[in-house]
Amino acid sequence: MNLRYSIASMALAAAFCVTLTDLQAQDASKYPNWKGSWSRAVNPGLNDGLNPGFDEIHPWGTGQNAPLTPEYQKVLEDSMADQINGGLGNYFTNLCRARGMPNMMTFGNHEYIITAETTYILLGGEDRYRRIFTDGRDWPKDLEPTYQGYSIGRWIDEDGDGKYDVLEVETRGPFKGPRSYDASGLPLHFDNDSIFKERFFIDKTNFLHDEITTIDRALTRPWTVDKRYRRNPNPLAVFPEQYCAHNNNQVLIGKEHYLVSYEGLLMPVKKNQAPPNLKYFNQPPK
Repeated sequence: MNLRYSIASMALAAAFCVTLTDLQAQDASKYPNWKGSWSRAVNPGLNDGLNPGFDEIHPWGTGQNAPLTPEYQKVLEDSMADQINGGLGNYFTNLCRARGMPNMMTFGNHEYIITAETTYILLGGEDRYRRIFTDGRDWPKDLEPTYQGYSIGRWIDEDGDGKYDVLEVETRGPFKGPRSYDASGLPLHFDNDSIFKERFFIDKTNFLHDEITTIDRALTRPWTVDKRYRRNPNPLAVFPEQYCAHNNNQVLIGKEHYLVSYEGLLMPVKKNQAPPNLKYFNQPPK
């Protein structure tokens, strides 16, 4: 008798597993195929170098034509002037700090992992990943500041064919800062209270788009940028390691930026730059 019950239980469990697997397969079929390695689209002469502009169809820095307030337009101009003289400007990512939102969406190879509850964007480097929650949750009341923010999304079947084709996302802070859109130091407001609204979709030419709208007090109005990514056709694409800190010889001491030479000595980056304050060190005899 016990043997018959055991066999029946095993058969019921097997049937349940098959049914569950079928349901999971059916559920997964509703989502788009974004598998593979994606990299940003290149516009020769604009973003084919190491420091592309946030808006890929315009040059970086002042050429982005971002709708900045006069105060933050000056922050950008001061940043670019400081960089011409060898400084960091408003771009502290050169010190291997995370870029954060929205600059982290201007990247090299990355991939998407889609589940019903969460979509993951694996970035590598200092930014590592984003989590976009699609499980219907509400906004948490108390959020810890992060560079990437907190993202809630929803899938949409826009063409009515029974499959999702658009992912809409909203990302809120508080954020860690300072942050900038690109390596020129194009600034976000120093209050780190931005909101980002995104639409991810693949067009008829197989480009993946991320239409990002930034709402930020450094802007006179919301700013929308269409970022495009191209999929690597190689199904066994390699994802290279990226570690900014490896062999990085840049140092920030107080508010001053220096370099460390190959001999291990501190070097200035600007003409007539003063050395750091050494009051906590024993001074050599004169």
